[in-house]
Amino acid sequence: MELDVQQGRMTTGWAAQAPGEPLRPWRFARRELRPTDVAVRVTHAGVCFTDLDHVRPEPGQERPELFPLVPGHEIVGEVTEVGSAVDRFAAGDAVCVGNIVDSCGRCPACLGGDQEFCREFPTLTYGGHDRVDGSMTQGGFADEYVVDQAFAYHRPAALDPAAVAPLMCAGVTCWVPLRTWGVEAGQTVGVIGIGGLGHLAVKLAKGLGAEVVAFTSSPGKAAAALELGADEVVVSSDEEAVAAQRERFDLILDTVPRPHDLSPYLTALRFDRTLCSLGIQSPMLFDPQALRFGRKRLAGAGSGGIAATRELLDFCGERGIGAEVEVLPAAEVGTALDRLAANDVRYRFVLRM
Repeated sequence: MELDVQQGRMTTGWAAQAPGEPLRPWRFARRELRPTDVAVRVTHAGVCFTDLDHVRPEPGQERPELFPLVPGHEIVGEVTEVGSAVDRFAAGDAVCVGNIVDSCGRCPACLGGDQEFCREFPTLTYGGHDRVDGSMTQGGFADEYVVDQAFAYHRPAALDPAAVAPLMCAGVTCWVPLRTWGVEAGQTVGVIGIGGLGHLAVKLAKGLGAEVVAFTSSPGKAAAALELGADEVVVSSDEEAVAAQRERFDLILDTVPRPHDLSPYLTALRFDRTLCSLGIQSPMLFDPQALRFGRKRLAGAGSGGIAATRELLDFCGERGIGAEVEVLPAAEVGTALDRLAANDVRYRFVLRM
């Protein structure tokens, strides 16, 4: 176990010492509490594809300056200590933390509660730079996390804490476009891909009262999509079935991270409606004519700010909506990453810290 000799609150996390290396226990220092900080004993941490991409980057994508690196940005835990000016939390409160832990607080996006679009770029839960002392942030695969109270959230008491963790990234990523484009009862929403993001998109759209159609390339996922709440499943490799969806949808959320032709889905939108890409696709493939005809929109979204995250957690707590998870002990983080890389998860891994 290596030791970071910084001064501060010592904690243990699971860190990669260099790109591609396995995660191992590492002692390091969190900052001492500032007046508006809370210290959180981490009980659960979701495992996201972003974690995998950071610690096992593709050739040419390595960022050695970030290492040693403790991943984890879907954090659930309990407040153990608060700073002198904290007024939203007390020791013993159940809380959660997402993938943004600070922002400039001055730009139009921040002032509007959309900190994910901070003009100066938000401070990320790990791999970011602290806006006060310049140190690099380390994530939630650890015993403790320290965060400003503005970026901590009360955990819905009615939900399993493990099921809450993925809401802090995957959940809010789906929630923002559903709210931006005003999904409500009587509308029809399509969800492309039924994985970590897609399964939550189905649940949230259904919770808002929409008719939900799941698009999947795997016929074997049809029954599972229906169990999640989808009203109908379309196998995307069936070109006739996809073509039959023409001008049906008020909103389509694309959660697939790999490049694929978006043209049939643009055709499936009703007049003046939107296809929102949540997966990271490069290049993005579509026929411009499919976009032009019917005044369709191709949009993007990712993550969410303070206002959206609070709204999502309240909504999920009221309706009992949580992620479908497989919980593993923290010592099996390598197994979680291996299986995530092999797409062997239904639908999210959560580590019990």
